[in-house]
Amino acid sequence: MAYLVLFVRAIPSQVDQIHRRHTRNEGRSESSSSCYLTLSFRGWRAGARGCSEMSRSGSSLSRFSSPAPRIGYAIVPMIARGLMLGPDQPVVLHMLAPMADALNGVRMELVDAALPLLRGVVATTDEAEAFQGVNFAVLIGGWPRKEGMERKDLIAKNVAIYRSQASALQQHAAPNCKVLVVANPANTNALVLKEFAPAVAARNITCLTRLDHNRALGQIAEKLGVHVGDVRNAVVWGNHSSTQFPDASHATARAEQWEKPVRELVADEKWLREEFVVTVQQRGAAVIKARKQSSSLSAASAACDHMRDWILGTPKGTWVSMGVYSDGSYGVPEGIFYSFPVTCEKGEWSIVQGLQVDDFARSKMELSADELDEERSMAYEFVST
Repeated sequence: MAYLVLFVRAIPSQVDQIHRRHTRNEGRSESSSSCYLTLSFRGWRAGARGCSEMSRSGSSLSRFSSPAPRIGYAIVPMIARGLMLGPDQPVVLHMLAPMADALNGVRMELVDAALPLLRGVVATTDEAEAFQGVNFAVLIGGWPRKEGMERKDLIAKNVAIYRSQASALQQHAAPNCKVLVVANPANTNALVLKEFAPAVAARNITCLTRLDHNRALGQIAEKLGVHVGDVRNAVVWGNHSSTQFPDASHATARAEQWEKPVRELVADEKWLREEFVVTVQQRGAAVIKARKQSSSLSAASAACDHMRDWILGTPKGTWVSMGVYSDGSYGVPEGIFYSFPVTCEKGEWSIVQGLQVDDFARSKMELSADELDEERSMAYEFVST
């Protein structure tokens, strides 16, 4: 078993430089300083760091049952090609793990790929070296849910993992480090991280629902026969679980000279409330059934999308779905990480306000909020021990 963390460490003022390059659209004419990324495959030995049942016996990436190594393997070339920080941002990749041989194999592949933005690769087993000064952290791995496993047991195991992750962030990360939690249960793992890392601002911790958002856009595009890039402003409300609510009532689609509401173009309320919702909710299970493995490529792509929009900003008039710490918007209880529609500018997110929520949507949103409140109660039992 393993967990995976991906970090980005920028030199002083580097984040502001990224924002300025994106805003000015100056292209490759400007000289860019390298950002430093750390990729961590970390296993657990019996009795180590509060998690007694995890094993480091796997000696190669293919032997891990967790999806984290596959997501990490997929996301590294995406970042090195500029899909997270932009096409002009050079990166240096630091990989952290106890299995040096496997990491060296990945390092060799990265060198062999001849990626123009990749300015260096370091494989290390030293946590302090890997975490020091990071500005961005993507926490990809956690304890995976196994058949017959109760949700409370899953949360308990992930509390132990995220307690350690939080400690490392507080000790070594930059003060304004921005964190994306990918590992499930992502919303509650983000909450646990917040509790154990009080030095990290709550609004600097987010969780991944962009995969669900992208899945919603894809389903709408297929239904209408348009390109997915011509669909925008769907919303995924709530938990990254089967209670999430994919909402197309505010989405629009364009073709040639027009842009119209998806609800008007689909003209099938039953599809929008039933088949569309269930398909997006169950898409992960459908992928597992088809390929016998969980989503990795699409999850890696969504993580890049999430961080890119957070750091570089969302297009004008477009929002995306992000799991963020609730401030009570739309009647969602405060103190949970909940997926909202957000816009981003200069590295900060803002919840889109004023969207109309009908009774059907409200019932779905409350169902997911109730589940998150239940998970919070379970997590706090272990946080306090």
